Amino acid sequence: LFMCHQKTMKREAQEKLKAEQLRKAQAAAEIPIIWILGGPGSGKGTQCAKIVEKYGFTHLSSGDLLRDEVASGSDKGRQLQAIMTSGGLVPNEEVLSLLNAAVSRAKGNSKGFLIDGYPREKSQGIAFEQTIAPCDLVIYFECSEESMVKRIMNRAAAAAVKRADDNEETIRARLHTFKMNTSEILALYADKTMTINAERDVEDIFMETVNIINCLMQKKAKASASC
Repeated sequence: LFMCHQKTMKREAQEKLKAEQLRKAQAAAEIPIIWILGGPGSGKGTQCAKIVEKYGFTHLSSGDLLRDEVASGSDKGRQLQAIMTSGGLVPNEEVLSLLNAAVSRAKGNSKGFLIDGYPREKSQGIAFEQTIAPCDLVIYFECSEESMVKRIMNRAAAAAVKRADDNEETIRARLHTFKMNTSEILALYADKTMTINAERDVEDIFMETVNIINCLMQKKAKASASC
């Protein structure tokens, strides 16, 4: 009798696990996760705002999450502030933890996620997929270094508050690092990447972006229906 009871409990546990796996598979099939990549001045911020307006996606910027945590005055926020003030790099584990928490908070009500400015290097992309969820699509807004330098310099000139790092030498150094790291990310996720020419009119860029996202949404809907 005891063994029969044990078998019943084991079977119920397996059925429960299968049901949970199915629920997660259905949720994953329905909710797209899109990485948005593009150098400073590529216009990805403008496109993210337009995507959010059209699709109602949740826009998560790693930089904004760090700033919000610092502004909250939490213990973690104070630790992050100390790292950034000293000129150090915030450990990837901390950034990933903030992203994971933000995704978890929004998951029940979100129609999709735009992960903006992350991953910044190949290892971060691998860690994201292992810790949070697989990425469905990478949209890379490609822009020449000259165009990005010009846009950043124009933006800096118009800003009320001048930043010490808004000079051409520093900007080009940042762009060089970005280009090296991004090329590795794009190579690793070549099968998921769509590259968009970001040197055109904002609306032309957005129309192409919409076509790409619509295609993904159709695929997700079919995957969900087949679960």
